[in-house]
Amino acid sequence: MTTIQVPMGNIAGIVFSLIVAWGLPTALCVVLYRKLKASLPAFFLGCATFFLFALVLEQLLHTLVIFKLGPVSEALKNNIWLYALYGGLAAGVFEETGRYLAMRFFLKKNLTKENALMYGAGHGGMEAILILGIPSINNLVSSILLNSGGFVSALAEDANAQQVMESLMPLGTLPAWQFFLGGAERIIAVALHLALSLLVYRAVKEPAKKGFFVLAILLHAAVDAMVVLIANHGSLIFAELVTLAGTVAIGLLAWKLVWQQEQEIEI
Repeated sequence: MTTIQVPMGNIAGIVFSLIVAWGLPTALCVVLYRKLKASLPAFFLGCATFFLFALVLEQLLHTLVIFKLGPVSEALKNNIWLYALYGGLAAGVFEETGRYLAMRFFLKKNLTKENALMYGAGHGGMEAILILGIPSINNLVSSILLNSGGFVSALAEDANAQQVMESLMPLGTLPAWQFFLGGAERIIAVALHLALSLLVYRAVKEPAKKGFFVLAILLHAAVDAMVVLIANHGSLIFAELVTLAGTVAIGLLAWKLVWQQEQEIEI
């Protein structure tokens, strides 16, 4: 049976990603609650909305389009540009629509820019926990068992032992930076959700400003599509650097057009 040793650098990267995935949403929730007096229910509304619109409704669409629609499925599988465009638009439409409906119908009595940020922390935080936090726990436990020999002894009599060990091989063979990159990517993603939440908040707060909702969809779609294309044609690090630049730009836009403008009105 193949034996695997997980380098300490890889374990450090897994721990870093674990802390980011669970700690960042928690820290944001606490800071927004204490410093900006944002509402805790807004955080959990963001969590629930992400789960429903991204992990249930959007996935139903993917199941239909990618696996059931014959020619459409083949076109998406064989053309990375179409696949990136489809994936980006699907994420943008579903997540921003969920964000809009949640703010309009569940936050309407407490719709403030502070609660919009709290919603974004919940939305992005739930994504971080499900996509990175839970897998990081599994990776950490598996790494400890592999390095202690626990997996080898536990699988000694298992007919599928070799397949199980091969599935864990990336823990020992991937470079450490890839494990750190997961945590860095989630930090950027959460920041993006905070900015998009402010844009959608503006659209809900001022019905005449529906363009902010459309803008949020297009920006979300553009970032997601860009990541797919760059990661497919270039390096993962470059893809994250471009995503970081895009997120900073979107964040500054949201700050200028929403947060700062409302601050000036309040003064």
